[in-house]
Amino acid sequence: MWLEVITPEKKMFEGEVDAVRFPGIDGAFQVLKGHAPIISSLTEGKIKVDIANHETDFDEFSGSFEPDSSNSRVIRMTINGGVMEMQNDKIIVLAD
Repeated sequence: MWLEVITPEKKMFEGEVDAVRFPGIDGAFQVLKGHAPIISSLTEGKIKVDIANHETDFDEFSGSFEPDSSNSRVIRMTINGGVMEMQNDKIIVLAD
């Protein structure tokens, strides 16, 4: 599935992912490929992303995420809140 994380200043991330965990206002939740359409408000916290392949080029997104020391396919992005929408295996996050 495809993920885009956008802030007012820049695009934090764009790429193919296997799973994404969000800090929802009612608690953390995860979406996987084939998830039903969903729109949700997000609170301050970290978005955890499981990257689909190791060939993702992060140069243009430098400083926007924290790599996971135990898994090279996992990154985390800190947000101050926002909203996410998933439909047809495409996730768009508008983050603060």
